Amino acid sequence: MITIIDYGMGNLRSVEKALQRVSCTTQITNNPEKVIAAEKLVLPGVGAFGEAKHNLDRLGLTPAILQAVQKKVPLLGICLGFQLLFAHSEENGNHSGLGIFPGSVRLFPQGLKVPHMGWNQVQIVRNNRLLENIPDNSFFYFAHSYYVELEPNDFVIGTTEYGLNFVSVVGKDNIWGMQFHPEKSQKWGLEILKNFSQV
Repeated sequence: MITIIDYGMGNLRSVEKALQRVSCTTQITNNPEKVIAAEKLVLPGVGAFGEAKHNLDRLGLTPAILQAVQKKVPLLGICLGFQLLFAHSEENGNHSGLGIFPGSVRLFPQGLKVPHMGWNQVQIVRNNRLLENIPDNSFFYFAHSYYVELEPNDFVIGTTEYGLNFVSVVGKDNIWGMQFHPEKSQKWGLEILKNFSQV
């Protein structure tokens, strides 16, 4: 069963329906004990970073997620959930994230239309089981105004070009994250969710 973390941000039902389309059983919860006990976790999200982290903290979900990760529970962060995996964000101030990955969430540079919304390609820079059977330069659906800035390293597995080359997929050990919405990305998005369900 895949547990979808509900912290009051985003359309959980579209993620749930997409997972069910690839034959996953799911539950949606904001219960920290269920998060710690989960077989697999998905952290979705749409909205502002600061509010999202405040909600995670208020609900007791921040320590629960970190405890589950320490127990090697597979975790997938999607869109805002992806950004929350990093150390901090400059969205409307300075906010600490979960700190699972190093890196900063920054606003796209001036001159670029924000939000970055619609279909864009992902360049696969490193093989990873999450992207198994996904062709290089496949299109996925994005909707975000902030991007993750970090030094090249061995957990970057996909990048995307939008005025600059930004990190769009990361993965290390039992933790993955993606800036785009796999649940809105049709065939290849469903393939990624299927891959995650089989890790």
